[in-house]
Amino acid sequence: MITIQSFFKYLEFEKRSSQYTLSAYRCDLEQFLSFCEDKNIHELGAITTKVVRSWVVKLVNDGMAPKSVSRKVTALKSFFKFQMREGVVEVSPVDGVVTPKIPKRLPVFVRDSEMNHLLDDVPFRDDYEGVRDKMILELFYGSGMRLSELVHLTDRNFDLREGVVRVTGKFNKDRIIPMYNELVSMVREYQKVRNREFGMNKVDAFFLTVKGAKVYHKLVYRVVNKYLGLVTTLHKKSPHVLRHSFATSLLNAGADLNAIKELLGHSNLNATEVYTHNSFEKITDIYNQAHPRS
Repeated sequence: MITIQSFFKYLEFEKRSSQYTLSAYRCDLEQFLSFCEDKNIHELGAITTKVVRSWVVKLVNDGMAPKSVSRKVTALKSFFKFQMREGVVEVSPVDGVVTPKIPKRLPVFVRDSEMNHLLDDVPFRDDYEGVRDKMILELFYGSGMRLSELVHLTDRNFDLREGVVRVTGKFNKDRIIPMYNELVSMVREYQKVRNREFGMNKVDAFFLTVKGAKVYHKLVYRVVNKYLGLVTTLHKKSPHVLRHSFATSLLNAGADLNAIKELLGHSNLNATEVYTHNSFEKITDIYNQAHPRS
């Protein structure tokens, strides 16, 4: 019988993988092992490259998106790499398995004019909830942080004297993001409103629900979706769209790509370079509008 518990202890305690990764990998591995059971394969040593390839073909034929297939194969690679380290298998059957090519999609972003209209002109409620919702939007657009990074913020993440916020990103990597002066003032004002509402003996979290608990992912997603719906017709209206908007705005203003990479917490420049396509589209529009022969 094939067991996976030791692998997940390794991911959780040594690799310090996120709960999202643990959940996704568990689902992927259980799906693959179920496939193996159907083939009467009950031992790791009996799993061959041919078996893995046939599983990938089945996923593709079932209509699974290339990105999802690729993630499942990545989970398998990680699993067998661990088994090799433990001496359970000598070689990985995943080596040499080719996954479907993932089509490159340009990041979706909200235009600067739309964000300025939202943050400067759209009325927010004057109670704690309204102040909090506006602070969420300002912080996403002003820092480019991820949803999970924002949800886990505490007051200790902010150094308002220095004008920076420290966030913990993927793989528990810390990074420091500068804040412009107006954003620092907004953070101070939000803290005053929040502390008046809930007192100083509150939950150890920067953002709270109206009942004083720590905010959660779905709540923040709903806030962003609601307010972006007032200013844009984009199909996607998520916190990640604000992250894309942050990066695209900086690039269009002439910011260095390596600096944007550090601000976003990307591990390599390839992930950041996708924003140059959006910038090139803007340059093309300007050219077509301005050139006398266009």
